[in-house]
Amino acid sequence: MAQDRPQTLGELKASGYPLESVKNEMRRNLIAKLKKGENLFPEILGYEETVFPQIQNAILSRHDMLFLGLRGQAKTRMLRGLVKLLDDAIPIVEGSEVNDHPYAPISRESRDKINTLKDNTPIAWVGRDERYQEKLATPDVTIADLIGEIDMIKHAEGRYLSSELAMHFGLIPRANRGVFCMNELPDLSPKIQVGLFNVLEERDVQIRGFPVRLNLDLCMVFSANPEDYTNRGRIVTPLKDRIGSVVRTHYPLTRELGVKINDQNAWLERDGGRIAIPAYVKEVVEETSRLARTSPHVNQQSGVSVRMSIANLENVVSNAERRAIQNGESWIVPRVSDMAHMSASSRGKIELVMAEDEGQEDKLVERIVAEAVKNVFTQYCDAREFRSAVEAFESGLAIEIGDTIPAAELLKRVEKVPGLLKKAEELAKKISPEVVEPAARPALHASAAEFILEGLHTHNKLNKNVKHGVSSYKR
Repeated sequence: MAQDRPQTLGELKASGYPLESVKNEMRRNLIAKLKKGENLFPEILGYEETVFPQIQNAILSRHDMLFLGLRGQAKTRMLRGLVKLLDDAIPIVEGSEVNDHPYAPISRESRDKINTLKDNTPIAWVGRDERYQEKLATPDVTIADLIGEIDMIKHAEGRYLSSELAMHFGLIPRANRGVFCMNELPDLSPKIQVGLFNVLEERDVQIRGFPVRLNLDLCMVFSANPEDYTNRGRIVTPLKDRIGSVVRTHYPLTRELGVKINDQNAWLERDGGRIAIPAYVKEVVEETSRLARTSPHVNQQSGVSVRMSIANLENVVSNAERRAIQNGESWIVPRVSDMAHMSASSRGKIELVMAEDEGQEDKLVERIVAEAVKNVFTQYCDAREFRSAVEAFESGLAIEIGDTIPAAELLKRVEKVPGLLKKAEELAKKISPEVVEPAARPALHASAAEFILEGLHTHNKLNKNVKHGVSSYKR
């Protein structure tokens, strides 16, 4: 910290530093951001009109908060982002384990130090990142972990069991004057949840039944899954009652928004490779997750995380990268055939309604991807435009396409289909006008051609057989 800050209690008083609660501090900083028109969570998209107002109102009301939402809805990211509403640094009594305010210390050790040294009491400064404490709720969490325990070593040194000096403080007291987050609150055992009552309402803790009261200054925040919160009754009712605001989160409301979130979070910059990802590829990846969120075969109480879209997009790009490396191509352009590898990145991210045979999860993903291609294809093309191409297949034409075939070879095969290559070139130019390098065109045209063939198949204009990763299109 800067050396020009007050270093003693006397200097702190002379500077006019106020005595302010953490919730008032967060409220003050939020008001300043609102006046400037700043976004509290600029890296999180899609919550501007729905979730952010709930959070802002809760902070203005000085409430503790519970973020309620399915997995992959940025709950933890937002909780950690609350640290931005804290001042860049606050003064504490030097050596304090519980961030004692020099004007109103809560620990015996700091009170004794101030009584002895008075205005000469040394002051330390704590940054905002050190004022955020997070704990994942697990069944083995104990009251001692959260609140504190008698330190038997201190007792052996001669301190009485009832003395505050014999206490070892838990995570919550150590988060004093900051934000304490408990992730997955329903997984905390009921008896431990009961132990949080006093912290949330009376703002104090009691350790081992001794009359030791620590008047804590905290902002308590939690996260939970709606299934656990509403259906299983795993959060005890009095604890729900003590939480000021429950903030409901949600998945991206539109496909376009989901694509932006995927672009923001997926790792798409590959070493030494120039990448062009057609818009329809990104849209199919996102549409797959959106369809999974409405599928009757998927357990919707568990949700389908945004992480599935992100991981799927990364896998699709990786397979295109692998093809480019093997074939010596300079451009990485994903195709529909690369989406067969989305099964690997989707496993474990969806839960089937019923326990089914092994491999059913992959088959479901395959069916959903086909439906996603159909929905996206309709936006860009009309199947009736390809009547001459369909007639060629009806006359006995067949084309084999695989995810390892070079772009140039794929285009040679597509040339046999009347009008298809021209339509593919038009689609590629429409989708990726910013890519002007001639070296990229074959890969873009090949990707567009394959997208058209798959779109015709999903509209029942062509038949498709898949064997050993090779797709055969015919009529």
